[in-house]
Amino acid sequence: MKSEEKKKVFVGLSGGVDSAVSAYLLKEQGYDVTGVYMKNWSGDEFGIQADCPWEEDQKDAEAVCKHLGIPFRSLNFEKQYREKVVEYFFSEYEKGRTPNPDVMCNKEIKFKLFLEKAMDEGADFIATGHYARKLEVDGVNKMLKGVDSNKDQTYFLYNLTQSQLDKVLFPVGEIEKPEVRRIAEKAGLPNAKKPDSQGICFIGEINVLKFLMSKIPVKEGDIIDIDSGKVVGKHKGIYFHTIGQRNGLNIGGTAVPYFVCKKDLEKNIVYVCLGSDNPALYSTEVKLESIHKINTNTNFDELELQAAVRYRQKPIPGHFKDKYTFLFDAPVRAVASGQSLVIYSGDTCLGGGVIK
Repeated sequence: MKSEEKKKVFVGLSGGVDSAVSAYLLKEQGYDVTGVYMKNWSGDEFGIQADCPWEEDQKDAEAVCKHLGIPFRSLNFEKQYREKVVEYFFSEYEKGRTPNPDVMCNKEIKFKLFLEKAMDEGADFIATGHYARKLEVDGVNKMLKGVDSNKDQTYFLYNLTQSQLDKVLFPVGEIEKPEVRRIAEKAGLPNAKKPDSQGICFIGEINVLKFLMSKIPVKEGDIIDIDSGKVVGKHKGIYFHTIGQRNGLNIGGTAVPYFVCKKDLEKNIVYVCLGSDNPALYSTEVKLESIHKINTNTNFDELELQAAVRYRQKPIPGHFKDKYTFLFDAPVRAVASGQSLVIYSGDTCLGGGVIK
């Protein structure tokens, strides 16, 4: 990619290697780069010690900027993150759904608040360390999967709009992760060997059950075997379980494990089934809401479609039965309400919707 002369870019630095290499590559390409750390979460008010020490991440981001000789900024979006992401997280669980906070974080924080702030400060673009690509064809921005299929992050970015893509750069989208590490080491980046972060966007690794219980009260109910109809255990709240879940059910005495396959919010019942291949875990028809198209002119009926219901799932062929119903050609395992169904046509991410 060739840059125009001294276009100004604000790079969102997480403290990790992907965003650090993004800043390095953009500087090498001649951009006027500023590194920005977003402080979105400390977790203090929830009494939860997340394994995501923001102070350390911010220091790593600042060290990268010092090494590259670029300005460093820190922006505080904690209030907005709590309102737009954390409260949404709790609200969805209280409805018996399984939300995707990373999708919401990208939609409300990184590609909205951060983008708006960068533009207000005179930036021409923002950049992130996401493994995704963009391609302009006849004045229309297409978002493509990252070259590294194992790291592709378009699943989390399906809510992007044309105007946002106009202002966004994905420098590592054309590179596979091992090469990103090599570039970081060759450039002497201070976080070149830092492990990849895990867990919820900006929150990190936490005990999700304890996190939820900090705000949502316990409401015990029955766990029922969907095939036999027998009560096989007790749960502490339907909210704390998701479709496809195996761990944390505390049901013993079976040769094969139980999995959550259905939830009845009104009756406060969690249904389970024996075995990971039990038919009760599979669906072909998925109802959607809040459907978004990256290009509003896209006609789904004219394209060969594939869709994924979770990150890193290989998209499975299917088509729209009607405006809000997607039909898979083959049964899909563990479709959970509140998660996102993201739609592709080949390498192009077309958009998606929230599973009802």
